[in-house]
Amino acid sequence: MAAGNPLAAPGRLQLRMPMRPALESPTPSSPSPDPIPAVAADLLVGGGLTLGVAWIAGAVTGAGAGVLLPLTAGLYLGLAGLILRGLPDRLPGRGLGPPNRITLARAALVLPVAAFLVPAASLNTASLWWIVGASTLALTLDGLDGRVARKTGASTSFGARFDMELDAFLLLVLSVLVWQSGQVGPWVILIGALRYLFVVAGRLWPVLRGDLPESFRRKTVCVVQGVALLVALGPIIPGWLAGLSAGVALVLLVYSFGVDTIWLVREGRRTRGRISDP
Repeated sequence: MAAGNPLAAPGRLQLRMPMRPALESPTPSSPSPDPIPAVAADLLVGGGLTLGVAWIAGAVTGAGAGVLLPLTAGLYLGLAGLILRGLPDRLPGRGLGPPNRITLARAALVLPVAAFLVPAASLNTASLWWIVGASTLALTLDGLDGRVARKTGASTSFGARFDMELDAFLLLVLSVLVWQSGQVGPWVILIGALRYLFVVAGRLWPVLRGDLPESFRRKTVCVVQGVALLVALGPIIPGWLAGLSAGVALVLLVYSFGVDTIWLVREGRRTRGRISDP
């Protein structure tokens, strides 16, 4: 038998090597879907829920839907604009996602409460009970969105900011309502305004814009503010007790902000010292 390449020998069965498939050019990753349409759908549902709560509030308290509905609608349009403006490029899941939908549902309780700030919506006994009940539910649900976010792996800085800003807004609204109720003097507004004053101070003193570590003390004081303001709004609470409750809450809040301010200043100095060291 002649030696040679069996693949080229004439008259023999020629074996064909399987052709190696050509390397496919990598398919470019498809662009992530635009989150705006799904978020807009969530906002439409949230808007319907918010207006529904406002209508119920007007009917139950006697304030009238004609007063509360336009005010609540205006507040919700402002909230929707802020959400769309601060929306990140990507969100875990479709639309706002479960955690942020919970926060949006809380906003459906908070915004009709804020509508009672307008003098046309009189603060009668029924209104005060409604405000206390709706605000208690909104504060009770606070933290649920965070737990859902951690459980589902959907935690985002956007969601944390959304939750924090809604809490701060509710405390400001409640502090003004306590003053309008006549139970406590105008100094009670500091409970809700102090956080915004701190933000303004950060614009003037950049060291206050630093990141703060997680703090159980800060969370506890925040809860105390909400409880104290709700107590002060209670129609059956005497004025002296409302003033005492709000006063204790304000002292604790000033202490908490003082601790955070000192920490930020010291941390800023340590950071500058590390940068200046050769």
